[in-house]
Amino acid sequence: MLGQLSRSLAEDEVLAVDAGVKISDLQKAGITRYVVRLAENFTARRNFLSLYRGHGRHPVYGERIRPLARRYKDKTLPASAPDRVETWREAGREMRAEIWDDLVLPDVTPDPQAATFQVLAIYDPLFAHPWLLATPLKLTPASVNAIYQDRWPVEQIPLAAKQMVGANRQFVHAAESIQRLPELALLAGSILSFLAATFPVAPTGFWDRHPKRTPGRFRRVLRGQPFPQSYPFPERLREKASVTAHLPKGHLARKAKMGVSAPI
Repeated sequence: MLGQLSRSLAEDEVLAVDAGVKISDLQKAGITRYVVRLAENFTARRNFLSLYRGHGRHPVYGERIRPLARRYKDKTLPASAPDRVETWREAGREMRAEIWDDLVLPDVTPDPQAATFQVLAIYDPLFAHPWLLATPLKLTPASVNAIYQDRWPVEQIPLAAKQMVGANRQFVHAAESIQRLPELALLAGSILSFLAATFPVAPTGFWDRHPKRTPGRFRRVLRGQPFPQSYPFPERLREKASVTAHLPKGHLARKAKMGVSAPI
């Protein structure tokens, strides 16, 4: 998929991906314009050798950069000092970005021809934890933040279709069914997202004090409603009168599915 994207990515396009995609995968695919979210324990190295301390082996790699502090067992690993800090205002909020320039992956030795990137830790007052983003492009932090936010609308419909509608797995094999099932899932996900955004917000329970219009909450509302019985279904939609008396039920069915022999 990344190889296909590297061939089809236009000159004025930037690939925005989540933490499931690694920088090494993007570099291997030859993608040079991307914004990727990093894990909180991500580390990188400088693209120049560390200073020799006067004893032991001469350094082979650059200094290790740890953008965010983390705990390892009972020890706190501090964050590295940023190269620079930039601030800007967005929707009335003051945003802050800590930036590290010209970094390479931890297993890459310093090389002027190495593929470098910059890492940005973007702090937003609306979130408890910062975003950790990386890009090889020389962009302002506000632009990198805006590019990554553009990824959200693209994922909303597939997220609603897979997680809320239950289309994350499919057991079809015919060519037409393989194509038709994702289409119907995306259609159902878009309808569910639209209804969730337009209907009155409904809390999940008494503990949901600040509910939002999400497909999950709207699906729970639908589950509590009786299925309409008066709707005139087409004649082709009918209940299949399958014979199931000979099939194992309950715990025996579960054991049979797992391959455990059981008397019927």
